[in-house]
Amino acid sequence: MRDPKHPRHFTDEFKRQIVGLHDAGKPRREIMEEYDLGKSALERWIKSINATGSPRAAGNRTPEQDRVIELEREDKRPRMEVDVPKQAALIFARK
Repeated sequence: MRDPKHPRHFTDEFKRQIVGLHDAGKPRREIMEEYDLGKSALERWIKSINATGSPRAAGNRTPEQDRVIELEREDKRPRMEVDVPKQAALIFARK
């Protein structure tokens, strides 16, 4: 049974096999019940694999999208570097 506190991890090959069952005509409801899968996971796998052949989000992004994500990460780094000394200054100022 599904447990949100302990998520399961599936291999890319398993995801492709499940999508293959769907593409072969097996109803989604039967796939979800037989393999104890959630609707959103199955929908996401079907959409990504049929669109690009890859079940991973990183495999489905364009180079421009990857660049935007990297720039957002770089933008957060300086803020964190400034926030830590500010927090430390507040802690040490109380003593």
